[in-house]
Amino acid sequence: MDTNDLFFRKLPPVSSIAERRQALAIILEQLDFERIIKPLDKVAIKTHFGDVNNTTHISPALVKMVVEKIESCQGLPFLTETSTLYSGPRNNAVTHLQHAYSHGFTYEQVGAPIIMADGLLGNSEIEVAIPGILYKKVKIARDAILADSLVLLSHPTGHLATGIGAALKNLGMGLSSRKGKLQQHSSIKPYINNSKCTFCEQCLKWCPEQAIIPREGVAFIISEKCSGCGECLAVCKFNAVKYNWGVQSEDIQQRIAEYALGAVIGKREKCVFINVLADMTRQCDCMNIKQKPVIGDIGILGGYDPVALDQATLDLTRRNTGKDLGAMSFPELDPNVQLSHAEKIGLGKRKYKLTEL
Repeated sequence: MDTNDLFFRKLPPVSSIAERRQALAIILEQLDFERIIKPLDKVAIKTHFGDVNNTTHISPALVKMVVEKIESCQGLPFLTETSTLYSGPRNNAVTHLQHAYSHGFTYEQVGAPIIMADGLLGNSEIEVAIPGILYKKVKIARDAILADSLVLLSHPTGHLATGIGAALKNLGMGLSSRKGKLQQHSSIKPYINNSKCTFCEQCLKWCPEQAIIPREGVAFIISEKCSGCGECLAVCKFNAVKYNWGVQSEDIQQRIAEYALGAVIGKREKCVFINVLADMTRQCDCMNIKQKPVIGDIGILGGYDPVALDQATLDLTRRNTGKDLGAMSFPELDPNVQLSHAEKIGLGKRKYKLTEL
């Protein structure tokens, strides 16, 4: 087994749950779970439950298959997530769990409990040392570090700050503590375009730091108080919130890559990574909206290297449409930044061998 071996099963452009289950079964059979997961290993399954109104996140039916595969190795699987910086039902463990259950991620449907990796309020963390360029230590959700093994089940989408959000973002942003998320977002400082602001006050309502105030009939962001969480950009319907993406996107992509390294350091040989290339939308599953895919379904990818996996995701979407997922979603951003930086710090390699099953 080579860590840069990737396995791919094709899906039709509009695939059913049954077809996705069949494809995932083939991928799970190919991956060497028996080598990675030992009896009584506590195995974290990191996925995303989708925000309110989101319908394109990975189905609980697919998550259940991963649970059953881990159990066949006598491992002890649990689903895991972390709290968001911004307001909403996913910003603490209690309401996040209630929301996950409402989307079907119950014990009865998936066969495993959910354990929030960062605790009740997102502040349960372990600071781990990494050989990074930007950081020498990063703050990772505690139970992600304590888990013996990790299966990362990611849903690639476009992303308004990084071009795409796939395995690296699911690791780096998805398994960091609240302080870790703040550290990654801190380079992003939005501002208001006064000519477009209607002062609907939605950004004031949803800002978790109360960093937005009224000034001369429009919204105004107090830069010193802003955490850079991006909630104002998500809720503004009038394109009034602006960022200097040219610099800031590169910063946050590099920070995410270093946090992704921190999430797996110490158990790099105990991880499996799967990307589900179906229902791929322009915005990520964090958005409180129902979305339509920007591209037809492509297939399911599995392997042992998250960098190779995300590179193959870009390559496969480009092969199918002429443009990769990032270019179709946010063409002004370059998602290759995160891949290049992740490779530079030793998280993985962009070069891979793809076996189509």
